[in-house]
Amino acid sequence: MSETLARTTNAPATDRPTAESGTTLVQAMGRTYFPLAFVARLPFAMMVVGVLTIVVAGRDSLTLGGMTSGVVGVGGAAIGPLIGAWADRAGQRTVLLVTAAVNSLLLFALTAAVYAAVPDLVVLAIAFAIGATAPQVPPMSRSRLVGVIHTRLPASRRQVILNRTMSYESAADEIVFVIGPFVVGLLAAAFGPAAPMIAAAALTALAVGAFALHASARTTAGTGAGTTSDAAPSAAHQAPVQDLWRARVLVLVAGFVGIGLFFGATLTAMSAVTGDAGHSERAGLLYGFMGIGSVVSALAVSALPARFSLRARWLTAAVVQLVGAVVVATADSTGVLIAGLVIAGLGIGPSLVTIYSLGSHRSPIGRGTTLMTMLGSAIILGQSAASAGTGALADTVGTTAALAMPAVAAGVVLAAAAGNWRQADR
Repeated sequence: MSETLARTTNAPATDRPTAESGTTLVQAMGRTYFPLAFVARLPFAMMVVGVLTIVVAGRDSLTLGGMTSGVVGVGGAAIGPLIGAWADRAGQRTVLLVTAAVNSLLLFALTAAVYAAVPDLVVLAIAFAIGATAPQVPPMSRSRLVGVIHTRLPASRRQVILNRTMSYESAADEIVFVIGPFVVGLLAAAFGPAAPMIAAAALTALAVGAFALHASARTTAGTGAGTTSDAAPSAAHQAPVQDLWRARVLVLVAGFVGIGLFFGATLTAMSAVTGDAGHSERAGLLYGFMGIGSVVSALAVSALPARFSLRARWLTAAVVQLVGAVVVATADSTGVLIAGLVIAGLGIGPSLVTIYSLGSHRSPIGRGTTLMTMLGSAIILGQSAASAGTGALADTVGTTAALAMPAVAAGVVLAAAAGNWRQADR
């Protein structure tokens, strides 16, 4: 992935970003930034699937597993934007260090609770707290990068580098969401269902802690201007919070809710498929095929011509995603199912890149981290709702019904893309 960013730059990197050396993105961020930010994303991708895996294995209930995984998402969706707003006001470093420490302890607590004689409600409560304290690495990374691009790079190159950077960030998210479930599947198969949770807790403490302490934590994004201090702009320089609730922003949130619905419905449906075969812990391996298509297409977005507008890209990608979802719903063999997942992924990648690019354009002054966190939380919210709903549907109606849910989610993404067509950005 760093090779993609290296193509945006042509100079050697330094470990500490400085205004003097900030003529290229890798120089400005430091050569350690991108690997570190990538690894720091991994714990959350592991914990969502890990929660589902450990609860299904430990409590023998796909419904409870889906609910618990969903509650993790509800916690993240409910509290995530507040964490983003906190970071906009107090700076990322403190926020990340606090959330990483608390989240690690809660992951250990949930692992113990699943196998203890405690009510399901206690498990659900801990799951909510895990989501609520999940370190918001992806939106904070984007906020840092947007701030650096708009303050340390030549104005003539900013838009090109921003597009490529958003492509990289979306691809990094997708790769992590492929690797996360895959690692969970491998660890659970090799060492038991508790192993992924323990590994996620350790990674949260170490990788997120290192990300918090990186020098780039002093750089945040406001609008296109960015700021460079441990704290973000003062309230006097922030746009009113009402600007985050305008239609041009909410349509982006709706699109990400739809993508989250797709993720949650697909993962839970794959759990039902593999559970029918007696290997529910292998759902992440099957789910990973969707990520393959998404990663490839997300990376390819940077090669698209400028005349292929952002709104047209999103609408086209949403149609491709829906086609893949229909293939998944009607699949009569594992091969066809995998093909449908790959096709759907080819639509998801460009949608993620495009929506984040639109978000960077539409971010109100001083609300960059908040908006990026809202978008990330929208995915989590959709994923949580779909995980719970699809799990219950699989238990009560059957796997065939569960496999139809990704198509419903893809319809939400397409509706949001159509709504975005009327907005100002082209």
